[in-house]
Amino acid sequence: MLEKAKLDDLTELQTLCTECYTQVFANHWNEGGLARYLAQEFGTTRLASDLTDDHHDYYFIEAEENRVGFVKMNFKSSKELSASPNCEIEKIYVLPQYSGQGLGKRAMRDVNDLAKERGKAEVFLCVLDTNLNSIAFYQKSGFSFHSRTRLEVPDFKEELRGMHRMCLTLH
Repeated sequence: MLEKAKLDDLTELQTLCTECYTQVFANHWNEGGLARYLAQEFGTTRLASDLTDDHHDYYFIEAEENRVGFVKMNFKSSKELSASPNCEIEKIYVLPQYSGQGLGKRAMRDVNDLAKERGKAEVFLCVLDTNLNSIAFYQKSGFSFHSRTRLEVPDFKEELRGMHRMCLTLH
């Protein structure tokens, strides 16, 4: 089961988020961009705001009693994406040394259960269109292609900005 992060977990969450993201996406940024992005997304002010916001939740992914990944959920429905009650997986990362152990699969089941508990009918996520392993994982988890979009953040390499928006209908 995922463990919901609390404000008291901010420092540990910040370290884990930064480590997970950096290990996977460090080479996707132009010079200086990664540091700015990490400060913006995982800075103390942003994380504290997200941890106290009614619509956003962070969850730790655990293995062998260690926190080895995280999920960030946005439970506010987007009417632009669907008329059905929906939520979004904004981020889901596992430290690379723990990949292939079924942690992502378990986390996805738990996320789906959380979404159902909140009355959601659909779960959305965005994934880089060059990230074929993640796209395959999401498809195996029941997600299907919804639409194309682009990552619009400064300093991200232009050729890597294409994204697939994917959707899972909950039953």
